[in-house]
Formats: sequence, C-alpha cells, structure tokens
Amino acid sequence: MSIVLRAAPTPTAPGLLLRPWRDGDVEALLAAYRDPVLLSWTRNPVTTRAEARAFLRRSRQGWAADRRFSFAVLEPTPKGEGLVANVVLKEVIPGRPDAEIGYWTAAPARGRGVAPRAVDAVSAWAFARFAAHGLTRLELLHQVDNPASCRVAEKSGYVFAEVLPARPPFPRDGHRHVRQRECAARGER
Repeated sequence: MSIVLRAAPTPTAPGLLLRPWRDGDVEALLAAYRDPVLLSWTRNPVTTRAEARAFLRRSRQGWAADRRFSFAVLEPTPKGEGLVANVVLKEVIPGRPDAEIGYWTAAPARGRGVAPRAVDAVSAWAFARFAAHGLTRLELLHQVDNPASCRVAEKSGYVFAEVLPARPPFPRDGHRHVRQRECAARGER
C-alpha cells in the first residue's frame, strides 16, 4: 500500500511517518510486545513469530476489505526508522457515521507525545478519506484505569463522552471519547 501519513516534528520530538504494516515489521512488532505494560492492556498479544505474521496478515486483510486500517508509526533513528506506535482505524462501514480509533505506544516512545500526534494524523486522514462515505464521528475507547489514554484522547481532540459499563472481554468500566469531523460539527456538508 502506498498510503503514507506524516505528523510534523515538535521542538522536542522528530516527525513521525505512518504507513501500513509490512512483512518486514515482524522483529519490530515482537520487540514492542515484549513490554509487560503493553501486554497488560492488549487483548491479542503478539509474542511469537506466528502471532506477528498473523497480525500482519490481518492488517493486510483489513486494508484490502477497506474496513480496518492499521498504521505502523515510525520515527527517524540513527539507523533508519524505528517503530514507536500502532494506530488503527476500525469498523469503517459506508453509510455509518462513526468508526473507532485504537492505538498502542512502544515503551521507549511513551511520554514523548507520539500517540497524540499519530492519533491526530490518522483521525484527520479518516475524516478526509471517508467523508463521502458519511463518516462524521470517531470514538476512542479505553478502560477507566488507564489515565494515559485519557490524556492521549484529550491531546488529539477527543472529548470525554461517557463511562461505559464493563462487559466481556473488558474486565473494567471504560471511557468513550469522541471527535467530530469539523465541518459536521458546524453543520456543513
């Protein structure tokens, strides 16, 4: 896939490159999932090469189906580019006004503003790409005991909407944050 998004650098952080996952990302994906914090928040851990290949296969299938769009988030390193996060746009259905954004951040990138910039870039892309399909609202969901995700949501333009009761597979209550497409919020078409 040739889609590439960029998040501009800040005075304290380099720019980000967001692109679809590639087969060559297996090692970087496995390295990110060695983090116990990431493992504690994910429902589908990636701990083996087979799981990494399955993750990448599902990512390609989502793009091919035009319904789920997973982006590897990279930043420049002395050796090229390093994986710092994942952002996924889920449940894009023509005629449906809403979809969901999800993300994770690799341990070395936490606290550096990577997630808000990456989520913002994918959100802007989603609204531009799927406006003709009727997309006007994105949701970001997380468990109540994850205050870092609240901060990411707020920094990337998602407003707290409500507390969601726990239901399988989520063991705790959650937060729903919402971001409206700007022209939709102003009543434009």
